[in-house]
Amino acid sequence: MLLLRRPHLRRDVMSLFALLLLSVVLLGNTGGQLLFKAASLRASRPRWAEHWQALALDPLLWLALLIYVFEFFMWLAFLSVVPLWQGVMVACVDILLVMMGGRIFFGERITAARMLAISLIAAGVLLVAGGGA
Repeated sequence: MLLLRRPHLRRDVMSLFALLLLSVVLLGNTGGQLLFKAASLRASRPRWAEHWQALALDPLLWLALLIYVFEFFMWLAFLSVVPLWQGVMVACVDILLVMMGGRIFFGERITAARMLAISLIAAGVLLVAGGGA
């Protein structure tokens, strides 16, 4: 149980290993979300049952699910090396990445209110990631 207690290490600044795990988690979660959206758009059908059947057969959906399974284990590894409060707050960056991905890949609008929200989230994440909160 070495990972549970390390009093000699500063736990408010992330290690390089933690940042690597966080990067994998963010890429996995963002990629998964974008693939779910793409699969849903490709499966768009007028009838509900046809939509779900097409979605179930779409390889993008299955790729997204595989990425999510992998990302889940990377998330657990990440949480094992950082305090919970810091891990959860810093992972909020995913909200920003998904919104930007929606804009880039699907042409979704980012309104002024959303830009303000993104800015506030980013400021909070920077404070938490730096150990300032």
